[in-house]
Parts: sequence; C-alpha cells; structure tokens
Amino acid sequence: MCRTCSRDRRETVTLFERGLDVTASPVRIEPCGRFFRLSVERVLSAELAQVFAFFAEPRNLERITPPWLRFRIVGEPPAMEAGAEIHYRLRLHGVPLGWHTEITDWSPPHRFVDVQRRGPFALWEHEHTFETTNRGTLMRDTVDYSMALPRVSNRLVVARDLRAIFEYRHAAIAAAFGATEPQSEPEAA
Repeated sequence: MCRTCSRDRRETVTLFERGLDVTASPVRIEPCGRFFRLSVERVLSAELAQVFAFFAEPRNLERITPPWLRFRIVGEPPAMEAGAEIHYRLRLHGVPLGWHTEITDWSPPHRFVDVQRRGPFALWEHEHTFETTNRGTLMRDTVDYSMALPRVSNRLVVARDLRAIFEYRHAAIAAAFGATEPQSEPEAA
C-alpha cells in the first residue's frame, strides 16, 4: 500500500500480467505523492529457496548490475540479516558515487528490504518479494524513491536510468534462472 496516495501496489497491473508484448519495458514508474514508485516483476523457472539463496549472497548483486555502472561492493556483511550494511561504489554518467544500504527487514524466503543510508537519492526503499506460483517463483521489486533535485530530474534522467538498470537486472536474473512469461495474474501455489 502506498503510504502517501493509498494505492494498492497490485493496482498497477504489469505488462506481463496483461499478456502484452514482453519486448516492451516491464518496469513501471509512477508518481506516488512526494516520491516515485518503480515496480517490476518476473516469474522465474526455479524453486523459491533457490531464488532467495541467490539474493542472500551480496556478491550476486554485481552479477545482475549493468556493466556500464562499474558497480562493485567495497564492504559487505558477514551474513545477510536485518541490520546488515552493504557499501558500494559505482559510476553514473561517469560520476563516481558511494552508496551505503542497510537491510531493514530480512524475512527468508519471502521478503527483504534494503534502504539507502547514504547515496544519490533523498529516499530509496527497495522491497524484494518472492512467492511460489503454479509457474515458478514470482519475484517482485518495488522501489520507493525521491531525489534531492527537482521532480523534473526524474522525467529527464532518473526514470530513464532506473528503467534501463532494472530491465538489465531482470534480464540477467532471467538468464540465470530461466523465466516464464505469465499471461494472466499469477496464482499462489
């Protein structure tokens, strides 16, 4: 549920659920009060435990991040759990950036949340959810974000960059696990 505009996250039906051309971007970005919400989902041809284990290993983030970001982890926790902190370095449009996130919720194998503690966004809360469906494991990313810059920066640069990053990310994950393309609302098993 959107904290500001009271919209249910399921109100925004993805392109996959509509059965539309999957070459179009599955990444949705919508204004939600004083921030934006990015959402994307994919059904993977793998068991829930296998998918969650992949995300429980911080180094796999480097595998699913676009190479043009030159992303690298410079500090990682001994174990993924609530309170774990991860430090990254990357380049965005050639500008070097540091990014520090904290895992604020760790609920294996169904959910975890990472929150930016220091980095380029005024707000970054990334919820990862996983559920078993009759077609495989449904993986959802939902990111609530805002920038320190004016809202117009979202339309001109930020939304385009985030869409490209999450399209790459989901394609890399699909390549690692195989993916199905649901033609209707996924059903829990």
